[in-house]
Amino acid sequence: MDTNKEKTGIVDRVWRYFSSVSLAVVIFSIISLTSIVGTIIEQQAEPARNIKLLTKFFGESLAPTLFKVLDAMGFTDMFGSWWFMGLLFLFASNLVVCSIDRLPKIWKVVKTPITPLSDDQINAITSKQELVLKGNVEKTAQKVNDSLTKIGFRGDIRKEGIITQICAEKGRYSRLGVYVTHLSILLILLGAVVGMKFGFNGNLNLMEGTSSHVAFRSNGQEVPLGFELRCDDFDVDFYPDSDRPKGYKSWLTVVENGKEIMKKEIEVNSPLTYKGITFYQASFGFEPNRDAIFKFTVTPSGGKAQDISAKFGEPFAVQGTNFTGMVVDFSPALGVDESGKLFTYAESMNNPAAFVEFSEAGKPKFKQWILKRYPETWKSQIGTVEFKELWGVQYTGLQVRKDPGVWIVYLGCIIMALGLFTAFFMSHARIWIRLREEKNSTRLTIASSINKNRIAFSRTLDRFVKELLDKA
Repeated sequence: MDTNKEKTGIVDRVWRYFSSVSLAVVIFSIISLTSIVGTIIEQQAEPARNIKLLTKFFGESLAPTLFKVLDAMGFTDMFGSWWFMGLLFLFASNLVVCSIDRLPKIWKVVKTPITPLSDDQINAITSKQELVLKGNVEKTAQKVNDSLTKIGFRGDIRKEGIITQICAEKGRYSRLGVYVTHLSILLILLGAVVGMKFGFNGNLNLMEGTSSHVAFRSNGQEVPLGFELRCDDFDVDFYPDSDRPKGYKSWLTVVENGKEIMKKEIEVNSPLTYKGITFYQASFGFEPNRDAIFKFTVTPSGGKAQDISAKFGEPFAVQGTNFTGMVVDFSPALGVDESGKLFTYAESMNNPAAFVEFSEAGKPKFKQWILKRYPETWKSQIGTVEFKELWGVQYTGLQVRKDPGVWIVYLGCIIMALGLFTAFFMSHARIWIRLREEKNSTRLTIASSINKNRIAFSRTLDRFVKELLDKA
């Protein structure tokens, strides 16, 4: 038995297997189908959330068992699982082997310049036409060369005996477009793997005035940031006469080694990025806190506006008057029922209101509700009392993302666009024109070939021929 032939045969079979387009289709189909499942199943989430999701589709009895199966198969952390990485590796290997297997032949065509053809070779080309132009071969050859230049070809006049032949081509390197696309796919896969292995997706709820040096994955796992992020303030705008948020924004500060490095006001679609970690404005919420600070702008009748900050139950003085005020009640969302009774209708700060008791010279004078969103409630016996905000009770919900592979993906996308443009919209076209002198005229035999986009090339040749006939 010839062991060398056996080994060669195994290598050849493995090579043919990995260079198969069918294998690429199968692997890509598996990746696509499993990605659909991985998109539906929330990744790295608490089991209860996915069980609740599965219950909607499969019922309460089947959902827990199905979740256990999916969890055992790695679908709850699919994009970081060994088998998904294996599929990406197989797909990349298949792409590389396919490229290596076919590239040498294409590279030979690309590197070999066009050369004159024999009469038999020209006659064997199916795409050809003949015409006769007045004038000798030398003058006609120059006219032909000028017309070729107008359609983007650079002709090379060759003369052998009584035969003159012009060779021209363009778009040789367009044959490499498909391999540029292959390279872009590999870069995108590499970027995805780098992002999955060295990046993370998480979230962070920051109360106003607090900071954190960690973010949290969906399963509660802490992820160190390497710096501190502080929420200086948060605000929500609502549509008029509606509890529907119009927009919300956070004022964030990055603190590193005890120093404030940068500040930024973020809102939806305007995130903060520092050291490769991006913080997106995603949500907000309200948590009652007796240490929160009420902020008012008080303008006494005939006096100047003054900013006042006070805690719940803490008296504050109105300068220029004998009045003092104190917040004795608060509602995050104050409403009025049909009987005129006040009530809190929501747990979030949809319509915040402060109930302030004013005293004059130590004696209670009057009380009133002051609503942040309704200026008509700011008028009082002492002037205008504007409720600016209750600071320290709202938190900003941030989506935290680090993806060190994103720039590799972006580069891959740019290269893919170039590769696809080259592969689909550019062609390798070649033209051979044989010139023979006939009784004060020149007979032209025009043969051509193109690897794709034949209809467009045919129209280009028609313009070329028309140009020659117009010059005759």
